[in-house]
Amino acid sequence: MKKVYLDNAASTPVFEEVITEMSNAMRSMYGNPSSTHQFGRTAKAAIENARKTIAKQLGVAASELIFTSGGTEANNLILTNAVQNLGVTKIISTEIEHHAVLNTIEELKISSQVQIDYVGVDSNGIVDLVHLRALLADNKHKTLVSLMFVNNEIGTILDLEKTAGICREYNALFHSDAVQAIGHFDLDLSLLGVDFISASAHKFHGPKGVGFAYFKKGYGVKPMLLGGSQEKGARAGTEGVHTIIGMAKALEICTSKVAEDVQYIKDLKQYCINLFKKEVPEIRFNGGSDNLAQTTVTVLNIRLPIELPFLLFNLDLKGIAVSGGSACQSGANNGSHVLRAVLPVEETLKTSLRLSFSMLTTKEEIAYVVTELKELIQKNN
Repeated sequence: MKKVYLDNAASTPVFEEVITEMSNAMRSMYGNPSSTHQFGRTAKAAIENARKTIAKQLGVAASELIFTSGGTEANNLILTNAVQNLGVTKIISTEIEHHAVLNTIEELKISSQVQIDYVGVDSNGIVDLVHLRALLADNKHKTLVSLMFVNNEIGTILDLEKTAGICREYNALFHSDAVQAIGHFDLDLSLLGVDFISASAHKFHGPKGVGFAYFKKGYGVKPMLLGGSQEKGARAGTEGVHTIIGMAKALEICTSKVAEDVQYIKDLKQYCINLFKKEVPEIRFNGGSDNLAQTTVTVLNIRLPIELPFLLFNLDLKGIAVSGGSACQSGANNGSHVLRAVLPVEETLKTSLRLSFSMLTTKEEIAYVVTELKELIQKNN
């Protein structure tokens, strides 16, 4: 059976070079990085070299990066620290954030009496920066703005630099969940003005279970995990040496040829859009995800003309891996909170799919998916 993987927004295949790098580390660096003997020192040096490699790709200081288990922990650490350590009493976000942000700020609302305001978004998921200004202008609280760089379901891109400028104007802190962006954009965080960033290695062809949080210099960090002084006291627990090394290698590969890869994936996405318009013209594109100027090249979210409850299952039987929304919500049956926020109610009742591409995707695979999807729609119409 043919196998086609178009769920790269959920997780990307690990580069062979990364697997090799991690395998070598597992064979040779088995010492605990906190140990003072040579085996421990070797492991510790490898971690710090990885930190410097990642920092160099992002234009920041190595001391500004804290390794975590992934994007969810990074988001939790940044948001919780802002309230418990930096005195934040108000958080502004949107209703289309990842649940790693939404659930965390709702918990902070209960546990720490933090005021939560939601800035509006349009039908394409674009943040209303006029509304953001209004929320910041009418404000007596120390405020954190938390807005994702790239939406994980519809691919809408936030103007990070402009948003950071607005936050500076009103003395608000600015956090961006950049899980879908790191490794896919040429970024210099020192120029963008963002205070906090969260990232996850498995979104850019690295291993699962590792990520990082960026804290701009000057913002102290109190740990959520207690029990040791690892990560300069910011996160207790023995570091996963091989996964950290793998993450650094993956990011180094991605950033070394980001322009080339983006152009390749952009061409793939345009090919997919054109093929859908030709073969299945009744399909619609959610959140303006067919607009390559305002959405990431890696994500295309489509809406079928009818409801097909078992579509993901039927596509899986044909070897096709796609998503109905965020893979993190795959066990839920209440649909996508992102699509509910940007679509009319009647349109949310129709079946939607998220196709997400990588540099490993081919046009032949896309053509196969479009053909199979067309047949399934015709069978059920």
